Amino acid sequence: MCGSNHCCYRHGYPERGWIQFLILRVLYEKPMHGYQLLEEIEEKSCGCHKLESGSIYTLLRRMEERGLLESRWEKVEGGPERRVYTVTKNGVEALRRGLSSIVKRKLLFDDLTRFYEEHFGKGEK
Repeated sequence: MCGSNHCCYRHGYPERGWIQFLILRVLYEKPMHGYQLLEEIEEKSCGCHKLESGSIYTLLRRMEERGLLESRWEKVEGGPERRVYTVTKNGVEALRRGLSSIVKRKLLFDDLTRFYEEHFGKGEK
């Protein structure tokens, strides 16, 4: 899925809110616990976005407080219980609106990229 492990931005993404969209997207497909989510985010971001476990749990807690996620405790045989997160209806709507905005932004970036290639891209290194 990823062409390279090179990230264009210092933190992997130009905006802080992207990580919340990525969390919502991953959890939309499958509810999971925080550590599993950390692994999925790293994989989906081609290794460009690695969160500390404390950071992910802070984000998940804030998103839950905002009504974007809900959680339940899941028993694990031979181990401690773990909290599994699921996207709420509000979270689905936030994801839909955010992704719609990203799609529109992508169209703008595609147009700017074409302009660059037509006017400046030849012979540039």
